[in-house]
Amino acid sequence: MLKRCNKCGALVKVLKNCNCENCKISCCGNFLEDITPNSVDASFEKHVPEYEIDGENIKVKVNHVMEDDHYIMWISYVYDNKEQIVYFASNDEPVATFKYVKGAIIYSYCNKHSLWSKEVM
Repeated sequence: MLKRCNKCGALVKVLKNCNCENCKISCCGNFLEDITPNSVDASFEKHVPEYEIDGENIKVKVNHVMEDDHYIMWISYVYDNKEQIVYFASNDEPVATFKYVKGAIIYSYCNKHSLWSKEVM
């Protein structure tokens, strides 16, 4: 689970959520917002990760602008209780290679438009 501060943009990955009543993580004096991944691009800017299977590997890319104030910050690949993350700077190309695992989930995070996902078939 990913949470974000709406004031400063800080991201927190929650490995195990608390079950206590009214127990929440806060930042900048506010509770962090849960982030739910989007999976359908409805605008000119693309955010949903695309992939290509190449033998035992999978090449993941996001066809997105990479500008100083608007870019893909990272791509995450989740499978079998494992996660691999590749981080990007604004001048990088958002492309990563991982081991092909059917059913894995690919996430991409845009600094302006939040979290996006796609399942590997």
